[in-house]
Amino acid sequence: MSAPENPLRVGLVGYGLAGRSFHAPLIATTPGLRLENVVTANPERRGQLSREYPQARPVDSVEQLLADPSALDLVVVASPNDTHSPTARAALEAGLPVVVDKPLAPTAAEARELIELAEARGVMLTVFQNRRWDSDFRTAKHLIAEGKLGDVLRFESRFERWRPQIATGWRESADPAKAGGVLNDLGSHLVDQALTLFGPATGVYAEVVVRRPGAAVDDDAFIALTHASGVHSHLWMSAVTAQLGPRLRVLGNQGAYVVQGLDPQEAALRAGERPGPGWGEPAESEWGLLGTTADAHRYPSLPGDYPAFYAGVVAALRDGAPAPVDPRDALATLTVLEQARQSAAEGRTL
Repeated sequence: MSAPENPLRVGLVGYGLAGRSFHAPLIATTPGLRLENVVTANPERRGQLSREYPQARPVDSVEQLLADPSALDLVVVASPNDTHSPTARAALEAGLPVVVDKPLAPTAAEARELIELAEARGVMLTVFQNRRWDSDFRTAKHLIAEGKLGDVLRFESRFERWRPQIATGWRESADPAKAGGVLNDLGSHLVDQALTLFGPATGVYAEVVVRRPGAAVDDDAFIALTHASGVHSHLWMSAVTAQLGPRLRVLGNQGAYVVQGLDPQEAALRAGERPGPGWGEPAESEWGLLGTTADAHRYPSLPGDYPAFYAGVVAALRDGAPAPVDPRDALATLTVLEQARQSAAEGRTL
């Protein structure tokens, strides 16, 4: 019997919301990965790290993390958006595979440069588009593949919030490098899901608005995509929605699938829960409705499965499997988001 392989050593950049609540627990619970180092200079976050992952060593900077590339097998970039591109570039130039939290880069041009660099160096580059593993999305994808809805006519998807007060942080920054605003922050999920389900877009129309007095960046947006497949996607993202619409609604010529609430995984991770038995399973009361107005019924939801992303990373690095998210998919999403901003500015469909 052969000896088990040593786990892949992971250097995590950032221990804020993304690093601490999403990436660290998923890395730590994925067979074949070990959280080795975490870049954070914040004393409070270092204290949290020592309590939650005592085996992980805190380091002050990306430069310190990459000083000895042979000590790592994977770098995960979960720091603010304006650091994604330079950090990923530094890791790729050091010859290390990289996971980048969405968005891959602030612009499509920078994303393309990273992809070309990864290909030239022969190392994996992938993007944490975790919403592909939401319960509602997985179930909708299954129903479409099984033909339960007939031909899909329109896909409606929303990430809406009620946050009328302006907060601090990069999400409220007008600096283009920080990729703030709901179009970038939430649109990167919504557009990725639409393109994953229905293929490339041939038409993009958008409304991108600043609603809150004093806000510096867009807080309310709508995108309409026409896909080459003929499906129309209508996507809403907002911080000023006082009553939330359905999370998603898929309308076909034989039936529809409608889900109201959010996948439970983000709330569970934020609450400190870890993947295990029953992970990602919505309550039966949260299952979506399948059918028509006359016969709609609760349809059992597939469980959400964020752990599948890092299992896919291990398979890519150990076995040569495809990366769990093709970075060119992230490039396609950034291209659509840039077209959406141009459409809104010019008041026309691109």
